[in-house]
Amino acid sequence: MYTPALKTKYSSEIIPALMKEFGYKTVMEVPRLEKIVLNQGVGQAIADKKLLESGVKELSDIAGQKAVLTYSSKDISNFKLRKNMPIGIMVTLRKERMYEFLERLISVALPRIRDFKGINAKLDGRGNYTLGITEQIIFPEIDLDKITKIMGLQITFVTSAKTDEEALSLLKNFGLPFKTSKN
Repeated sequence: MYTPALKTKYSSEIIPALMKEFGYKTVMEVPRLEKIVLNQGVGQAIADKKLLESGVKELSDIAGQKAVLTYSSKDISNFKLRKNMPIGIMVTLRKERMYEFLERLISVALPRIRDFKGINAKLDGRGNYTLGITEQIIFPEIDLDKITKIMGLQITFVTSAKTDEEALSLLKNFGLPFKTSKN
């Protein structure tokens, strides 16, 4: 049976490294990556419904799994928004697909960003990290000729870590290229 390379790396290298770094007594204490959520807000879809269809297809191609629409929860008259209008797209990756996506993100997509110097190391205080990407075209799965509009997306890494420090160490061990601070 096939096992993603990062999953093997996690069990053989990352778990022992984190146990040594933080002094965990058992393997079960070691933080793990629980899921990766890709989210895309398509506010312009109020005026142009075709953006949603192309967005769902693009996000599904990037993730390798069908993306679903997200709907507005309330009316906002200034934005011509009604309750239950589709305004976003999301997909949640777990297990093998999550590791495969992370591997593609680190080795293929992030190096394609122009003038890339690393990603910010700002976590949310609960051990989760969200990475904002301004253009979906950095992913090789996207065909540039079929793009209707360049849109950004957010990639959220949900970990079981108790602190930001533990989560940051976990993500660094996976190979996410964080900026080194020059303080």
